[in-house]
Amino acid sequence: MLHPVGPLPAAVYWRRRLTVLVLLLAVLGGLGWVVVSLLPGSGDGGAAASSTTAAEPTELPALEQVVPAVSGVRTPGTTAPPSEPPVPAGPTPGGRCTDEMLGLEVRTPGTVAVGAKPVLELVVVNTSPVPCVRALDKELQELVMVDAAGARVWGSNDCFPESSDDERTLAPGEPVVFPLAWGGLTSEPTCTAARVTPAPGDYVLRGRLDTKVSGDAPLTIG
Repeated sequence: MLHPVGPLPAAVYWRRRLTVLVLLLAVLGGLGWVVVSLLPGSGDGGAAASSTTAAEPTELPALEQVVPAVSGVRTPGTTAPPSEPPVPAGPTPGGRCTDEMLGLEVRTPGTVAVGAKPVLELVVVNTSPVPCVRALDKELQELVMVDAAGARVWGSNDCFPESSDDERTLAPGEPVVFPLAWGGLTSEPTCTAARVTPAPGDYVLRGRLDTKVSGDAPLTIG
């Protein structure tokens, strides 16, 4: 078999054998492909199955499992604004003048001679932005003089108290001036002690309108 015998050259017989071998291999390969294609799950059947599997919809998770509820999300820097405190109501136009709405001042000549009878002034000013009503009765007004040691020397209501019915509407910023002449003598609330001329020196006058008290105003007697 390995040494062909015949009239032709040996190469011819070898080529014929190779051709037959190639044809035999081709036939065997074709038969193998047919067998494989007929097996379950192979070929187009497997591809179809894969297509079917791929075509089936995938069940998606519920929305709340993917996106948390809005109420449960805390955004940095977006805290609820604090509640603003209530704005206090301002003064009511035409209402009563409280002490906080008034300015009270005593005016003096500054320096007077011993035994002089200077005119002193009690000045009331509505310092609020609205008109208000206040009783300015004479019995509610008072001037008091004290010495450098703080001892009481004289009071405008000690010996000659006055009374009146004087309720006014005070305009914002408008001063109301009440002049009062001092007789130049000392006094005390019962007006029973002897009244004398104060000694030369430095004194202080303080004013009052009912419950509203002024600051100190200096007065020098000399």
